[in-house]
Amino acid sequence: MPYDWKRTETRQELHLWPHNSLPLRGAAALVLSIFALGVLPLIAVLGSPLLWGLLPFLLLAVAGLWLAIEANYRQRRILEILTLDPERAHLVRHNPRGAVQEWDCNRYWARATMHAHGGPVPHYVTLQGGGREVEIGAFLSEDERIALYDDLRDMLAR
Repeated sequence: MPYDWKRTETRQELHLWPHNSLPLRGAAALVLSIFALGVLPLIAVLGSPLLWGLLPFLLLAVAGLWLAIEANYRQRRILEILTLDPERAHLVRHNPRGAVQEWDCNRYWARATMHAHGGPVPHYVTLQGGGREVEIGAFLSEDERIALYDDLRDMLAR
């Protein structure tokens, strides 16, 4: 699960992040493999002017793949931290471009709500309290959002 609870006697802290199935080393290995497999057919045209006509297209394709993977990593740099102490519920969302969004309310009034239909994603989870409703974990998969909702409901009830 791409979320983790850290608990102490008086405080619970939930860290949520998007799942990333391709680690950075795996991405580098993939790009290197694509380059190696693309260079293999060019061995047949070594020493001819045709090599210089085909090589830029291979380099462009490899560079495009690398830039696409890097853009994906930048967009997935999201971290949400929910802190529950005896009196307050505090949610901080760190967005990919560095912007920070915060929500704070009295823990007694905080409650988790699941919108099975009608939200931007199925089983959309929100926190309500302090006169506002904020999303939490929208980047998680459907099963992970259901599990998150159960955890949030249990933690807020304590």
